[in-house]
Amino acid sequence: MIERSRFDLIRERHGSYASWAIWASAGNTPKSNICDLSVLDPEANSALLDTIHNDVVMVGLNISRLLSEPFRNFHDPNPHSQDYKIRYAFENTRWWGAYMTDIIKGIEIVKSADLLKLLTPDLIKTNINLFLSELYDLGSTKPILLAFGIHVYQIIANYVPPGAYRQLVKITHYSHYINKEKYRETVLRQIDSFPMTNTMP
Repeated sequence: MIERSRFDLIRERHGSYASWAIWASAGNTPKSNICDLSVLDPEANSALLDTIHNDVVMVGLNISRLLSEPFRNFHDPNPHSQDYKIRYAFENTRWWGAYMTDIIKGIEIVKSADLLKLLTPDLIKTNINLFLSELYDLGSTKPILLAFGIHVYQIIANYVPPGAYRQLVKITHYSHYINKEKYRETVLRQIDSFPMTNTMP
Protein backbone atom coordinates (compact mmCIF):
# COMPACT_ATOMS: atom_id res chain seq x y z
CA MET A 1 0.00 0.00 0.00
CA ILE A 2 1.21 3.52 -0.84
CA GLU A 3 -0.06 6.66 0.87
CA ARG A 4 -1.63 9.26 -1.38
CA SER A 5 0.94 11.90 -0.40
CA ARG A 6 3.82 9.62 -1.42
CA PHE A 7 2.07 8.64 -4.65
CA ASP A 8 1.65 12.32 -5.54
CA LEU A 9 5.29 13.02 -4.68
CA ILE A 10 6.48 10.24 -6.98
CA ARG A 11 4.26 11.48 -9.78
CA GLU A 12 5.56 15.03 -9.41
CA ARG A 13 9.28 14.24 -9.07
CA HIS A 14 9.69 11.04 -11.05
CA GLY A 15 6.61 10.67 -13.23
CA SER A 16 8.45 11.36 -16.48
CA TYR A 17 10.28 8.01 -16.25
CA ALA A 18 8.53 6.06 -13.49
CA SER A 19 5.32 4.07 -13.36
CA TRP A 20 3.68 1.12 -11.62
CA ALA A 21 3.14 -2.47 -12.72
CA ILE A 22 -0.60 -2.10 -13.16
CA TRP A 23 -2.40 -2.06 -16.48
CA ALA A 24 -5.98 -2.13 -17.68
CA SER A 25 -7.13 -5.58 -18.75
CA ALA A 26 -6.53 -6.60 -22.34
CA GLY A 27 -9.47 -6.48 -24.69
CA ASN A 28 -9.75 -8.10 -28.10
CA THR A 29 -6.02 -7.98 -28.81
CA PRO A 30 -2.95 -8.61 -26.62
CA LYS A 31 -1.86 -4.95 -26.84
CA SER A 32 -5.28 -3.41 -26.28
CA ASN A 33 -5.69 -0.98 -23.36
CA ILE A 34 -1.96 -1.09 -22.56
CA CYS A 35 -1.88 2.71 -22.68
CA ASP A 36 -4.95 3.27 -20.48
CA LEU A 37 -3.62 5.41 -17.62
CA SER A 38 -6.95 5.66 -15.81
CA VAL A 39 -5.84 2.61 -13.78
CA LEU A 40 -3.03 4.79 -12.39
CA ASP A 41 -5.40 7.56 -11.33
CA PRO A 42 -6.49 7.16 -7.70
CA GLU A 43 -9.61 9.20 -8.44
CA ALA A 44 -10.67 6.74 -11.15
CA ASN A 45 -9.28 3.56 -9.59
CA SER A 46 -10.23 3.36 -5.92
CA ALA A 47 -8.17 0.18 -5.42
CA LEU A 48 -4.95 1.68 -6.77
CA LEU A 49 -3.25 2.79 -3.56
CA ASP A 50 -4.03 -0.53 -1.89
CA THR A 51 -2.53 -2.44 -4.81
CA ILE A 52 0.73 -0.65 -5.55
CA HIS A 53 3.72 -1.23 -3.27
CA ASN A 54 7.34 -0.24 -2.80
CA ASP A 55 9.05 -3.50 -1.84
CA VAL A 56 9.68 -4.50 -5.48
CA VAL A 57 11.18 -2.22 -8.14
CA MET A 58 11.30 -3.23 -11.80
CA VAL A 59 14.15 -1.43 -13.56
CA GLY A 60 14.57 -0.72 -17.27
CA LEU A 61 17.51 0.94 -18.99
CA ASN A 62 16.15 4.20 -20.46
CA ILE A 63 13.25 5.66 -22.39
CA SER A 64 13.24 5.12 -26.14
CA ARG A 65 11.24 8.28 -26.82
CA LEU A 66 9.91 11.27 -24.93
CA LEU A 67 6.72 10.62 -22.98
CA SER A 68 3.86 13.10 -22.81
CA GLU A 69 2.40 12.49 -19.34
CA PRO A 70 3.33 11.10 -15.91
CA PHE A 71 3.48 7.32 -15.53
CA ARG A 72 3.38 6.78 -19.30
CA ASN A 73 6.62 4.78 -19.20
CA PHE A 74 5.95 1.03 -19.60
CA HIS A 75 2.43 1.96 -20.78
CA ASP A 76 3.36 3.05 -24.28
CA PRO A 77 0.65 3.42 -26.98
CA ASN A 78 3.21 2.96 -29.76
CA PRO A 79 2.08 -0.07 -31.81
CA HIS A 80 5.67 -1.33 -31.85
CA SER A 81 5.88 -1.31 -28.06
CA GLN A 82 6.30 -4.63 -26.25
CA ASP A 83 5.00 -3.37 -22.90
CA TYR A 84 2.02 -5.71 -23.14
CA LYS A 85 4.34 -8.62 -22.38
CA ILE A 86 5.07 -7.18 -18.94
CA ARG A 87 1.35 -6.99 -18.23
CA TYR A 88 0.83 -10.56 -19.31
CA ALA A 89 3.87 -11.80 -17.38
CA PHE A 90 2.94 -10.33 -14.02
CA GLU A 91 -0.86 -10.29 -14.01
CA ASN A 92 -2.27 -12.24 -11.06
CA THR A 93 1.17 -12.61 -9.45
CA ARG A 94 2.64 -11.12 -6.30
CA TRP A 95 4.74 -8.81 -8.50
CA TRP A 96 1.68 -6.93 -9.77
CA GLY A 97 1.68 -3.37 -8.43
CA ALA A 98 5.48 -3.06 -8.21
CA TYR A 99 7.19 0.25 -8.83
CA MET A 100 8.82 0.72 -12.25
CA THR A 101 11.59 3.04 -13.36
CA ASP A 102 14.69 3.39 -15.54
CA ILE A 103 18.25 3.35 -14.25
CA ILE A 104 19.35 6.02 -16.78
CA LYS A 105 17.13 9.09 -16.81
CA GLY A 106 16.47 11.68 -19.48
CA ILE A 107 18.36 10.12 -22.39
CA GLU A 108 16.13 9.22 -25.31
CA ILE A 109 17.79 6.45 -27.32
CA VAL A 110 16.22 3.36 -28.89
CA LYS A 111 19.25 1.06 -29.13
CA SER A 112 20.89 0.09 -25.85
CA ALA A 113 24.28 -0.25 -27.56
CA ASP A 114 24.17 3.43 -28.51
CA LEU A 115 23.31 4.42 -24.96
CA LEU A 116 26.11 2.35 -23.47
CA LYS A 117 28.63 4.25 -25.60
CA LEU A 118 27.55 7.48 -23.90
CA LEU A 119 27.85 6.26 -20.32
CA THR A 120 30.79 8.01 -18.71
CA PRO A 121 31.66 7.44 -15.03
CA ASP A 122 30.22 10.85 -14.16
CA LEU A 123 26.97 10.18 -16.01
CA ILE A 124 26.60 6.81 -14.30
CA LYS A 125 27.29 8.35 -10.90
CA THR A 126 24.69 11.07 -11.49
CA ASN A 127 22.06 8.53 -12.44
CA ILE A 128 22.85 6.19 -9.57
CA ASN A 129 22.41 9.09 -7.17
CA LEU A 130 19.08 9.90 -8.83
CA PHE A 131 18.01 6.28 -8.49
CA LEU A 132 18.91 6.20 -4.79
CA SER A 133 17.03 9.46 -4.26
CA GLU A 134 14.06 7.94 -6.05
CA LEU A 135 14.08 4.91 -3.75
CA TYR A 136 14.14 7.28 -0.79
CA ASP A 137 11.15 9.23 -2.11
CA LEU A 138 9.40 5.90 -2.67
CA GLY A 139 9.95 5.01 0.98
CA SER A 140 11.51 1.76 -0.16
CA THR A 141 13.78 -0.01 2.31
CA LYS A 142 15.92 -2.65 0.61
CA PRO A 143 13.49 -3.58 -2.18
CA ILE A 144 13.83 -6.55 -4.49
CA LEU A 145 15.14 -5.20 -7.81
CA LEU A 146 14.05 -6.91 -11.01
CA ALA A 147 16.44 -5.81 -13.75
CA PHE A 148 15.17 -5.98 -17.34
CA GLY A 149 18.15 -7.35 -19.24
CA ILE A 150 21.87 -7.79 -18.71
CA HIS A 151 22.85 -4.13 -19.13
CA VAL A 152 20.57 -2.92 -16.34
CA TYR A 153 21.69 -5.80 -14.16
CA GLN A 154 25.37 -4.97 -14.65
CA ILE A 155 24.92 -1.25 -13.97
CA ILE A 156 23.08 -1.95 -10.73
CA ALA A 157 25.46 -4.73 -9.65
CA ASN A 158 28.53 -2.59 -10.33
CA TYR A 159 27.40 0.81 -9.08
CA VAL A 160 24.42 0.63 -6.71
CA PRO A 161 25.51 -0.04 -3.11
CA PRO A 162 24.38 -3.57 -2.20
CA GLY A 163 22.96 -2.26 1.05
CA ALA A 164 20.37 -0.31 -0.95
CA TYR A 165 18.46 -3.42 -2.01
CA ARG A 166 17.49 -6.84 -0.71
CA GLN A 167 18.00 -8.85 -3.90
CA LEU A 168 18.94 -8.14 -7.49
CA VAL A 169 17.40 -10.46 -10.07
CA LYS A 170 18.12 -10.36 -13.80
CA ILE A 171 15.09 -11.11 -15.94
CA THR A 172 14.69 -11.30 -19.70
CA HIS A 173 13.90 -7.99 -21.37
CA TYR A 174 10.36 -7.71 -22.65
CA SER A 175 11.58 -6.71 -26.13
CA HIS A 176 13.07 -10.19 -26.53
CA TYR A 177 11.62 -12.02 -29.54
CA ILE A 178 9.38 -14.51 -27.77
CA ASN A 179 5.62 -14.57 -27.45
CA LYS A 180 3.87 -13.35 -24.32
CA GLU A 181 3.17 -16.85 -22.99
CA LYS A 182 6.81 -17.87 -23.26
CA TYR A 183 7.90 -14.55 -21.78
CA ARG A 184 5.73 -15.05 -18.71
CA GLU A 185 6.99 -18.61 -18.26
CA THR A 186 10.62 -17.51 -18.64
CA VAL A 187 10.46 -14.50 -16.33
CA LEU A 188 8.57 -16.21 -13.52
CA ARG A 189 10.99 -19.12 -13.68
CA GLN A 190 13.94 -16.74 -13.47
CA ILE A 191 12.50 -15.03 -10.41
CA ASP A 192 11.37 -18.20 -8.67
CA SER A 193 14.72 -19.90 -9.19
CA PHE A 194 16.54 -17.05 -7.46
CA PRO A 195 17.26 -17.69 -3.77
CA MET A 196 15.38 -14.88 -2.05
CA THR A 197 16.74 -14.05 1.39
CA ASN A 198 13.34 -12.74 2.43
CA THR A 199 9.88 -13.38 1.13
CA MET A 200 7.35 -10.71 0.37
CA PRO A 201 4.42 -10.40 2.73
